Amino acid sequence: MSELKSESCEACRADAPEVTGKELDTLSADLPDWVVVTRDGERQLERVFRFRNFAEALAFTNKVGELAESEGHHPALLTEYGKVTVHWWTHKIGGLHRNDFIMAARTDDLAH
Repeated sequence: MSELKSESCEACRADAPEVTGKELDTLSADLPDWVVVTRDGERQLERVFRFRNFAEALAFTNKVGELAESEGHHPALLTEYGKVTVHWWTHKIGGLHRNDFIMAARTDDLAH
């Protein structure tokens, strides 16, 4: 399991640097179940979590929501029967920040 989950998120400013290059490769390697996708011109982390039914998917969605509220950093969540798709990215910079990788690692931890 990634050590990212134990890191603290930092307050992000509009001029914060986006994760790129070697740092992106290193952080992505720590989260092999997540993929970097581009949606609406912004790079985001995406992962689909699978569950036995809608109730389990909804319970997981609520856990991710509580995590997001506690950090003031909010993903896009799509809850369906038996699965939840999570997208993390930093709205202020329109792309990926280290915080997104920390939150993805914490999301993984919630699923276990």
